[in-house]
Amino acid sequence: MLVRVKIPVALLAYTENKPELRIQARTVDELLRNLDERFPGLSAFIMNENGELRRYVNIFVNEGDIRSGDGLITPLKEGDLVSIVPAVAGG
Repeated sequence: MLVRVKIPVALLAYTENKPELRIQARTVDELLRNLDERFPGLSAFIMNENGELRRYVNIFVNEGDIRSGDGLITPLKEGDLVSIVPAVAGG
């Protein structure tokens, strides 16, 4: 499935300053692996050393947070919009 991926400003340096990409993937996990193949090192900011989503990174498929559903095995379909959103903290 060809899906669109929104890249946050903080990670644009890893994607040749491309804020949106089109990537082939059937699940979020496969999407992240394919992103890392295309842009080596990118996944280190999204996944921890155990292959889990970092606490401060949220991923949405269309409007749904993957943590509220199937997590990294969330299925994707043609045309889905996947947004990688780093958490923002402040005071």
